Amino acid sequence: MGDRLTPATARTLFDDADELRLKMPASCRRSGRCRECVVEVTAGAELLGPRTAAESFLRAPYRLACQAAVEPGAAVAFEILRRRLRILVPEPRPRTTPIDPVVTVADGIVRYGDDPIEPRRGGVYGIAVDLGTTTVVLELVDLETGRTAEVVALENPQRFGGSDVMNRISYDAGPGRGELRRAVRKALNRELLELYERERIDRREVYEIVVVGNSTMRDLFFGLDVSPIGERPYKSITERELLAGKRTTTALTARAHELGFRAHPQARVWGAPLVASHVGSDLAADLVALGVDGGGDGTVMVVDIGTNTEVVVAGRGRILAASCPAGPAFEGGLVTYGMQGADGAIESLRLGDDGRFSYETIGDVPPAGICGSGLIDLLAELRRTGRISARGAFADGSATITVVPEAGITFSRADASALAQAKAANTAGQRIVLRTLGLEPAQVDRLYLAGGFASSVDVANAIAIGFLPPVSPDRVVKVGNASIEGARELLLSASARDRLERTIRRIEHVELELAPDFFDLFVDGCALEPMPSTLASDDAGVAA
Repeated sequence: MGDRLTPATARTLFDDADELRLKMPASCRRSGRCRECVVEVTAGAELLGPRTAAESFLRAPYRLACQAAVEPGAAVAFEILRRRLRILVPEPRPRTTPIDPVVTVADGIVRYGDDPIEPRRGGVYGIAVDLGTTTVVLELVDLETGRTAEVVALENPQRFGGSDVMNRISYDAGPGRGELRRAVRKALNRELLELYERERIDRREVYEIVVVGNSTMRDLFFGLDVSPIGERPYKSITERELLAGKRTTTALTARAHELGFRAHPQARVWGAPLVASHVGSDLAADLVALGVDGGGDGTVMVVDIGTNTEVVVAGRGRILAASCPAGPAFEGGLVTYGMQGADGAIESLRLGDDGRFSYETIGDVPPAGICGSGLIDLLAELRRTGRISARGAFADGSATITVVPEAGITFSRADASALAQAKAANTAGQRIVLRTLGLEPAQVDRLYLAGGFASSVDVANAIAIGFLPPVSPDRVVKVGNASIEGARELLLSASARDRLERTIRRIEHVELELAPDFFDLFVDGCALEPMPSTLASDDAGVAA
């Protein structure tokens, strides 16, 4: 069918996007050179023409919209990979310390530390970036006043390389090496261009960028080889060099022009230090935002929900941290009608006595799918009403449950299985970290719940299905995207960077797979039921 169809002579998906008035990124006049218009084809892929040479870096079901030729009259469904997302960031907390950024102005000269950059030309700004596997958040900050000008969240365009970090590590080791780095840099630059226009500032007024993310996302951005993170002992090149005495920190610094970043050419891009292995600088930023350094009274737990969920417990003079390979199920992947926190996502729902679901959507618009908090509610409601067993079997023996009939949104046994496995990774990780410190859930004085959809989570429902430990709900504090808040603080405070380095040196990394009963805990965690209130105590899994 498609041999005769070429983008030069046939209609493409980009043309369809134009008709639908969808905002499709492209800076190469649809020639395929910029590789920005990646879409995920969700139906009708067989009706598209063959891949062009420009699409060689993509695997099914991804195509370049400007290259994917469409048969006349063909119906093809696709999604743009760079949707705008809702992100909930707490209001900046009252500062207890003065602003002390690395970038300062003295005698009319803008300086980075002791190094002069140029005479002041206008504003003095910085950008905080949280590079998540699924979501990217950036924040424009005035470095003199600490004021946030704007926060933007978008879908990470690297999805074509896989939905989790291990798949992206594998992709980057293949013929597509460098494509993931280019994709996220181009996406950031396009967002920055629009942001600067809205705020009426010049790119040369931006003098520093602070980047946080899990180990893979951060290192990909800086152009490092990420293959060591994908094989034992799962450590970044920077962590291996630190352990070998070749560097004093895992933090990274480059100039903006070296990374092609849209800012002052001499601006510095600072990648915050990693904790250990897959526990990255996003978790480090959480600790900065929440003031968790192990020096306070009581026991504090942090659960940052994501494709890689990080767990920290600080108490009894110790700080333990672990990474749980949860996967993307609660972030819009692997679930038929799962989606991220964008307009149209069902973020909360209830099952009525009449058997119908009531729900609320982000943006108060017709439902298009279900995001993480809505999926937690759905599982809890199905369990509460007996429509699904603890092991995920549907009570009536059916293969699917209709959630929103008018929108065609359903929930299948395969969906329930994907969510159960994602939850199990979180559950096992939390249990192991708590018991390693010799703690029961009731002994946790405060549990900070962080992550993209954390602010919308019904805590009681999350506890009911074992997504969170049975901590008293009044001790759970929802903090939204704490990583971007911590990145902002690191942007505004050199002393915060020093404190973070000292805190990281105290953290004990818990390697979950070393726990002798990890598999058993994972299997138990697949059950949609509360986590045990009493945990066996041992020290399995603590890395020296």
